[in-house]
Amino acid sequence: MDKSKRNQRYEDYVSSVTPKTGTLHSLFNAFWIGGLTCALAQGVGDIYYALFPHLGKDLIVNYTSMTIIAIAILFTGFGFFDVIARKGGAGSFLPITGFANAMASASMEFKTEGLIMGTSVKMFSVVGPVVVNGVVWSAVAGIIHWLIAGGA
Repeated sequence: MDKSKRNQRYEDYVSSVTPKTGTLHSLFNAFWIGGLTCALAQGVGDIYYALFPHLGKDLIVNYTSMTIIAIAILFTGFGFFDVIARKGGAGSFLPITGFANAMASASMEFKTEGLIMGTSVKMFSVVGPVVVNGVVWSAVAGIIHWLIAGGA
């Protein structure tokens, strides 16, 4: 069989089963899902501030982040996050909730391999590249800022 015909049939098949979405529609969904996630996080922070005004702003921000991460992990475990992600795309993965979902998903997927070699190793195989990218790009941004600001 000719490879080009086989490849064309495969491309036709992929096109037939791939959902058709418009760019503007996808951007709109990502915007409102991401915005809603951030608004909910702000609401959680405001509730913490109202309940515990004696805590400093930094501590309230930390508690808010931990709460949103815990909610995202619970949503992942119960299968709600996948539904949100299908609708919101990048809007669900760019906030901190997407990072929590990635870690929880990897942990759940490989739990049969054991606590150490399954859950822990796979969870950190997702975290590692994210942390490395964060450190590298933060350093690049710092160097650029230092150069623009005039150096030492």
